[in-house]
Amino acid sequence: MADATFWQEAQVIFGNRISKKRTDCETHGQSETWFPLTPPEAVVFPETTEEVAALTKICAAHRVPLVGWGAGTSLEGHALAVAGGIVVDFSRMNRVLEVRAEDRLARVQPGITREALNADLRATGLFFPVDPGANASLGGMAATRASGTTTVRYGSMRDNVAGLSVVLADGRVIRTGSGAAKSASGYDLTALMLGSEGTLGLITELTLRLHGQPEAVSSAVCAFERFEAAVETVQHVIQLGIEVARIEFVDEEIARIFNKMNGTALPETPHLMIEFHGSDAGVAEASERFGEVVAEMGGADFQWATTTEERNRLWKMRHGAYSACIASRPGCMGLVTDVCVPISRLAEAVAQARALIAAAGLTGPILGHVGDGNFHAILLLDRENPAELATAKQVAHDLAAMALAMGGTITGEHGIGLGKRAMMAEEHGQAWAVMGAIKAALDPLNILNPGKLVPQDGEMP
Repeated sequence: MADATFWQEAQVIFGNRISKKRTDCETHGQSETWFPLTPPEAVVFPETTEEVAALTKICAAHRVPLVGWGAGTSLEGHALAVAGGIVVDFSRMNRVLEVRAEDRLARVQPGITREALNADLRATGLFFPVDPGANASLGGMAATRASGTTTVRYGSMRDNVAGLSVVLADGRVIRTGSGAAKSASGYDLTALMLGSEGTLGLITELTLRLHGQPEAVSSAVCAFERFEAAVETVQHVIQLGIEVARIEFVDEEIARIFNKMNGTALPETPHLMIEFHGSDAGVAEASERFGEVVAEMGGADFQWATTTEERNRLWKMRHGAYSACIASRPGCMGLVTDVCVPISRLAEAVAQARALIAAAGLTGPILGHVGDGNFHAILLLDRENPAELATAKQVAHDLAAMALAMGGTITGEHGIGLGKRAMMAEEHGQAWAVMGAIKAALDPLNILNPGKLVPQDGEMP
């Protein structure tokens, strides 16, 4: 608990931008998924790197925990203040600081969302491609090393962040990376911070790699009688080197939910949702080759979205799948799994996932960014039924164990947070202890997002 001296010192810096109001604390104690309400002691709204550094120095002096907060869209409880302390809300640090169009770089503050950045970039002919679905903050996306629907073509945050400004646990501000296309200079601290989930530092600025807006874009949705055929189509497309910008899988249950919630008339069977980017000729060729694979695999009901409005509706529907699934079962909550496997094992992995969910007697529609082997089951649970939650957690554990046995990972994009920390030793072995050592070296007082990602006292693999 913070003492009176801490509050006095913080008040000098932030004035009314530090809040203990119950509404603010509860808003910042909520999760998008099944984790319980965990309000912090207070919420702070900084506006500059210098303010974040000053706050961190005060927190270190008084041993008050600090947890970063972006848009609050994470699914594994990353931003919950489980040890109390302060939540640092970056929503006021939301500016584009610089666009260097000739270098295809943008320097931004962490609170700006990906949609706001792309709106700002519209006139430049450039865009930032990482699209996790939710309108997440770019600082949060970096902290969780996010990816999404376009990763199959453009890569994840790992590939699209050139540099960072980070406030360390003692209040020092470091700069990682550069504006150069490559570097062989020392440890890659940018990569270290990406995916560290706020346990090593608070990101206060990002330099992002931009891409040219494609000359032509083409989107489509096609149905399959069997999910195996849909998933195997993805494998063939990737192995043939057909350049897709997005290739998403939704099962028959999600197709039914789409029809119910969006007024569509999709066949209630598994579907692939596809998008191609490039020149007119390149998109036409890729579309034709993709159509040939679909025909060989028995796909049907090929529907092209030929206008920008139609494409936007298609991807808005896909991005809204989680909320649509939750709304389809009033009063429920969701537990979303997030395994990623080698593309050669994808069909087998989806089949095993469906069998595990069915055997547990749960409702769990499946969808995912299958172009890179990442898929999700949305386990829909009764909020008042703890036994159902326990069953869902076991299924999530079994799915993660399956992914590891196939040479994959327990999380393709959602990160570790609270939800997956128990399986880190199984995936990483002694490397998890090394992560703990890095955390201890950079944050010896354990004030940065404690209780997340790394081993706790006495907990070693």
